[in-house]
Amino acid sequence: MRRIPVSHDPASHSRVSRSPVSPALVSRLIHPIEEESYAILRMRADTAALAPLTRAVTERVVHASADLDYLTDLVCAEEALAAGAAALRRGAPVVADSVMVSAGITSREVVCRVRDPRARSLAARAGITRSAAGARIACRDAGPGAVWVIGTAPTALFELLDLDAEPALVIGLPVGFVGAAEAKAALRASGLPALTNQSEKGGAAVAAAALNALLYHEEAR
Repeated sequence: MRRIPVSHDPASHSRVSRSPVSPALVSRLIHPIEEESYAILRMRADTAALAPLTRAVTERVVHASADLDYLTDLVCAEEALAAGAAALRRGAPVVADSVMVSAGITSREVVCRVRDPRARSLAARAGITRSAAGARIACRDAGPGAVWVIGTAPTALFELLDLDAEPALVIGLPVGFVGAAEAKAALRASGLPALTNQSEKGGAAVAAAALNALLYHEEAR
């Protein structure tokens, strides 16, 4: 895995329903505000030397957050991103840990079980968080080869690491002072194909942005 360098300083309860979308990626219109945001980003940081998928993910996370610290905070490997992109191309399930993450992914149906009644029951029986229970149930429902997007709950990421999920890619960007950095360190140590970051920051918006970057990059191919 590699850290990304900054070049210079700046001056529902189960599946989240979507309209039917083919695994082949849909085209989208790019708003002028987005174009301007990317132009500003590229004036402030030189990302041109990054590998294609690494650049796409890094720039979209920075664009979504307006936080240039992600240029040095993100940790990813191009081969892991390529594996995730290939899985998405084949129509692999996308699993999210929270409704907020799911809401940010608009071109794919998303498996999210945090509001599933089974998660409520499991959490009570097992003494675990609803997020962890949702991850356990989602793993059973989605099966191996899914792309996981965790942007809210460190406990969901810890649970995923304890499961035999066999993910194609884990986008692990949960946020918080309690357990987030530790969960992401455990993900990096796990050997699973992953995109994550080192600090406590993260969140639903940046996790969804990272997944969308892979989708949009495939669309542009």
